[in-house]
Amino acid sequence: MRYIILSFAILAITTLAAFTNIKTLTVTSTAFSSNSPIPVKYTCLGQGINPPLTITDIPPEAKSLAIIVCDPDASTKIVTPVTTTQVSHKKGHKKTTVTKGARTMDACTINGYMNWIVWNVDVTDNIPEDFRTETVGVNSAGHNSYQGMCPQAGSHKYHFIVYALDTKLNIDKNTDKAGLEKVMTGHILAKGELIGEYNKTYR
Repeated sequence: MRYIILSFAILAITTLAAFTNIKTLTVTSTAFSSNSPIPVKYTCLGQGINPPLTITDIPPEAKSLAIIVCDPDASTKIVTPVTTTQVSHKKGHKKTTVTKGARTMDACTINGYMNWIVWNVDVTDNIPEDFRTETVGVNSAGHNSYQGMCPQAGSHKYHFIVYALDTKLNIDKNTDKAGLEKVMTGHILAKGELIGEYNKTYR
């Protein structure tokens, strides 16, 4: 019993250390400053390419970078079909129908709208605009690409989150944000983010 308690204590301490040892990256951009408007060039009304990012304070032992661009202000509704069962009064036969759109789930309450998910980026202090790489995950539009900011209404905050990892990841292109975060667990050396803002009225 004492051995089991000791084992759990060691596991808890190790887990806590893994989280508290994550350092801070500094993420900036030559295109916009923190909490400032994102130029139209990088949105759905412009060229729809990613803005340049400058990353400093990367730990020397880092082996790769991962980037997630997220809009937590999004209010995209995901339609979930609901299956209902009807019973015929004449013969007692069951009839199954599918009612589309009967139930919806707000994606923002789960993890926001994902504009960009990339990993296995070679360690660098500069991500150029219109950055191209083969290791691009699935964004919320279902595409393996960067998606320019395109809020339906109002002003939205966009988070450019950069991770420095102690390894390269062996995952496929069907990976989404949740899948990437799961695989990165225990491998994050440092993390930082830059927040920008966009409203279609900025044109």
